[in-house]
Amino acid sequence: MRRYALLLLLPALLLRADPFDAVRQSIRKQLVETQTPSIAVAVARDGKIIWEQGFGWADREKRIAADEHTMYSLASISKPITATGLMTLVAAGKVNLDRPVNDYLGAAKLRGRAGDAAQATVRRVANHSSGLPLHYQFFYADEPYRPPSMDETILRYGNLVTAPGETYQYSNLGFGILDYVIARVSGRTYEDFMREEVFVKLGLTHTSVGLGPGLNRYEAVRYGPDGLAIPFYDFDHRGASAVYASAHDLVRFGLFHLKAHLPDQKAILSDESIDAMHAPTMNSGKNAGYGVGWATADLPNGYHVVSHTGGMGGVATTLRLIPSEKLAVVVLCNAGNPLPHRLADEILAALLPKWNTAEVQPPEGRPDQFHPTPELQGRWSGKLVTYKTEIPLTLRILESGDVHAQLGEQLKMLWNDVRWSGGTLSGRMLGNIGTEDAGRRPYFLSFSLKLRGDVLNGPASAISLPGKRAGNALTQWVELKKQ
Repeated sequence: MRRYALLLLLPALLLRADPFDAVRQSIRKQLVETQTPSIAVAVARDGKIIWEQGFGWADREKRIAADEHTMYSLASISKPITATGLMTLVAAGKVNLDRPVNDYLGAAKLRGRAGDAAQATVRRVANHSSGLPLHYQFFYADEPYRPPSMDETILRYGNLVTAPGETYQYSNLGFGILDYVIARVSGRTYEDFMREEVFVKLGLTHTSVGLGPGLNRYEAVRYGPDGLAIPFYDFDHRGASAVYASAHDLVRFGLFHLKAHLPDQKAILSDESIDAMHAPTMNSGKNAGYGVGWATADLPNGYHVVSHTGGMGGVATTLRLIPSEKLAVVVLCNAGNPLPHRLADEILAALLPKWNTAEVQPPEGRPDQFHPTPELQGRWSGKLVTYKTEIPLTLRILESGDVHAQLGEQLKMLWNDVRWSGGTLSGRMLGNIGTEDAGRRPYFLSFSLKLRGDVLNGPASAISLPGKRAGNALTQWVELKKQ
């Protein structure tokens, strides 16, 4: 009788032993609290998928539930995927990471505004240290604008606004250029190359650049903060942002990068090539770096993490690898909120006793008031250069810390949020640069000018004001000389 009672209790005991039960409850609770449409998760360890599941609605209007095969827009997790395709060409001897990226481009080349373009190597483009600027540009299906050719994008925005190797500047434009390199070198479209040489060979049947033919029924519709579906949108930097994948496929991609040699995956890269991708070659912050398409971090809890996140209109995604634990965690969402990152921490805490979910960053204090040094004070005159024209620009930096600016014949403006850090002067103002690209949405200008002797130069980004839809960040070149 006692044995029979124990047998009856065994299923309940096994259920309680499931390390993800509390996470499931947390997901369901937070979906309701945050009004998030859906979440899909996948976890793999020691070469096997140990949990994958969808929650909520992939498509609210059609009442299609999310599951592990629902295809989510990945946003910037596209970057390590694109980099994997690039590395197959490196392994084949067709691309050299340490040659200038201009060697692989056509008539349109990167221009070395702040440094030598020959130093903008493929590796530096891939680790965000080439000098390419902040850049994103969205094209919605219900609007008349369409992405230009990559040659045209390079002609308009391919300016090295810092010297190659000088600083880390996350740039979607760089990965748009890398997808163009893939296409030019391989002789195929970026989309076809990635499907044939990466997705098919790794057994990723629910992964595509954009939504490939026949895959629309698996789509997780992107939803805005108002709860409404966002019209489909594309980019002029597809290699940075355009990949869709299911949680099931993405965790298998993670297993490949953990060097788990699955029997149905071809070894498109050697273990040494994978290590080279994960090795940080540019410092991106405290105990953090960036390799070839991958971010790395050494955490206070002792874990080394190789990862990438993604975020844009209707998208929040995270992919984390803990190589020492042979562990991969994927959380995908079809709304723009921080829920995937919180849930990834909950999953890791359930599996790793040392994982600290309370690694809270200290709150940012108010920036110190700007006190310009004598070398900064005075009148600076020069130009803001767009793809259409050069516009006269003058700054007057007062001893009080006020910065007065005049762009062309426009009204004089006062810079906001002025900061001086590491030899760089930054601030924001309203202004009209007169380009059709920037003018599609209201915008402000964000400056980040490096002091180089008696010259201030660097980027001025036209950044769309917040609105219902994600806007654009389009960067121009500024050079000023002290008068």
